[in-house]
Amino acid sequence: MSDFTHFNAEGRAKMVDVGGKTPTRRTAAASARVLVSRETLELIKTGGVRKGDVLTVAQVAGIMGAKRTPDIIPMCHPVMIDGVDISLSLDESRCSVEITAKVSCGGRTGVEMEALTAVSVASLAIYDMCKAVQRDMLITDIRLLDKTGGIHGDFHREDGRA
Repeated sequence: MSDFTHFNAEGRAKMVDVGGKTPTRRTAAASARVLVSRETLELIKTGGVRKGDVLTVAQVAGIMGAKRTPDIIPMCHPVMIDGVDISLSLDESRCSVEITAKVSCGGRTGVEMEALTAVSVASLAIYDMCKAVQRDMLITDIRLLDKTGGIHGDFHREDGRA
C-alpha cells in the first residue's frame, strides 16, 4: 500500500496533508456523454422539455457540482476554484448531449475531481430534466481529458476519444 497516499501506517483511510506543497496553477478538463432518443434530443433542442431549459440547468448544475466536490468525495480537499466553464452541445449523429468541464485554480492540489464531478452532475441534471419523456437514457464516457500543474506533471488523453 506504499503507493497509495490515502492510507495511513495502519492501512486506514486518511486525507493527504498538502500543507507543504507550493501552490501552482492547476487546470483540468473532463467530459461526459448522455445518449438520448431522437425524440428527447429534439425536445432538448427546441425547448420542449416541460421542466425547462435542459442545457442551462445542466450547465448551472455542473458548476455547482464542481464547487461542492469535497462535500461528496471523502478524501477530496476543499479547493479555492478560480473558474469553472461547462460546455454542452447536441450531437445529432450520436444522438447525445456532449458535456465538457474546464476547472482552474491556484492551489496545492489538482482539480481533476472537480472537473469529473462537474460533468457527472451535469449529466445527472440532464437525466432528471428528461426522465419524464425517456427513462432509458445512458450516461457514458465520463473521463479526464487533461490536467496541468502539480508534481505529477501534465496529463493529456491520447486514446483519441473525445
